[in-house]
Amino acid sequence: MVGGGRIRHLGGMTTNAPLTRASDDKKLTGVAGGLARYFGVDPILFRVGFAVTALCSGAGLLAYLILALLMPSDAPATSAVA
Repeated sequence: MVGGGRIRHLGGMTTNAPLTRASDDKKLTGVAGGLARYFGVDPILFRVGFAVTALCSGAGLLAYLILALLMPSDAPATSAVA
């Protein structure tokens, strides 16, 4: 569920964390950083997973590109007010 989020329990605190691309933890587009933050794991796991599946079947590259297009960024929207 892209952008919908899910409820997570962090140290006794319940939060609603949406699935977004990470603007502070990105190498290319922030997909792996956003997935890692959402699932609570190290982003290197997603980066290695995308690389291995991209080299084996090409599916990792396709999945990464689709997620990069569909996942919204967590960066605040900037307005071009003159």
